[in-house]
Amino acid sequence: MTKLYEEVTFQEFVLFIKIYSKQIEENINIYLNLEPSISESDRKRTMMLLDSFILLLTHIDIEEINEEYESYLDTWLQSQLSTIDMKSFNLFQLMFEKSLITFMMQQKHSRMNAIVMFLLSIFTSLVQCYNTCEKKDKTHSESQESSELKNLLLLDRLNKLLIRCSGYQDLAYILKKCEEYFHYKRCVFYAYVPWSNQFYGVIGAELSKVQSMKGQLTEQDLVFSSKKPIYLKDPKNYVKEEHINLFNLSSVIFIPIIHEDQLFGWLTFDQLGEEFDCTKDELQLLEQVGKRLGLFLSRKGEKKTSEFHLTERESMILGLLAEGYDNKKIGSLLFLSEHTVRDYVSSLMTKLKAKNRTQVVASAFRLGLLN
Repeated sequence: MTKLYEEVTFQEFVLFIKIYSKQIEENINIYLNLEPSISESDRKRTMMLLDSFILLLTHIDIEEINEEYESYLDTWLQSQLSTIDMKSFNLFQLMFEKSLITFMMQQKHSRMNAIVMFLLSIFTSLVQCYNTCEKKDKTHSESQESSELKNLLLLDRLNKLLIRCSGYQDLAYILKKCEEYFHYKRCVFYAYVPWSNQFYGVIGAELSKVQSMKGQLTEQDLVFSSKKPIYLKDPKNYVKEEHINLFNLSSVIFIPIIHEDQLFGWLTFDQLGEEFDCTKDELQLLEQVGKRLGLFLSRKGEKKTSEFHLTERESMILGLLAEGYDNKKIGSLLFLSEHTVRDYVSSLMTKLKAKNRTQVVASAFRLGLLN
């Protein structure tokens, strides 16, 4: 039987999206913002899904694409568990399809039929993935009638722990208890620096590895740009390969630490290289952990800074530390010897109860000594 259209591969489809993503995004914005029947909350949720999906397709390495594309879709869909519901899922499909077809009609694209049919295949796979996720959540809820009470008791334990802890210096202990409470083998804290839009590793097992993690945030950083929890069954295409190898990462969860729209950083939970599953209920529980830690860090940040008597020179050196300068460069800028700068840094570490330069900057930020 003769086919009515030429088939395309997943690689060809991804390449098409990479080339024309800007035009498709423009159409998405038009359709999504001009449709009066869509509520503002549904619009935002749907836009988050569309942005994330296009980000996935435009950042897959063409040369490493596996034509078994279902695994890419499954990983992406599970990363959106904390955002997605049936309504936004349906809107996501509708808006993406309308935007892509409109663009191809405008361009009179020669492979329109083939690309649309492949898109329908992708949506069919996504629906199957979504139904599987929903079934898992339903089974999880039905098999654990007391799960809600259990989660409340866990959060109550966390609340009592945070009340007992005295400040930022106890964060390592808090993270260790989070591993115990929520049954993960590793929990790492990454701090966010708003004035430079950077992240850096602060606390976690294998500290030298954690503190080697730092970088500038961009719109392409799905795990750091989202203010909702993200579960990645497979972090490939979302986390740099060097970081996956460094921490022997398999499945991982990213939880934002937020209080009143102020982002302090992120927690990651994983099982030291073992793959694991995660339900929407579990993500919602860990989201509450992030909010409570955000409140904790905010509360500790409200301490009066007057108890920290920094000299003018110490304040200047603190500011330069925050900019990432080393002792030699700070010395040249302030006309001081490298040895003198080292003494000042040591004094700051003592006053702020910090173990290293990174913690000096982090503590100063939490305490309002840096804006």
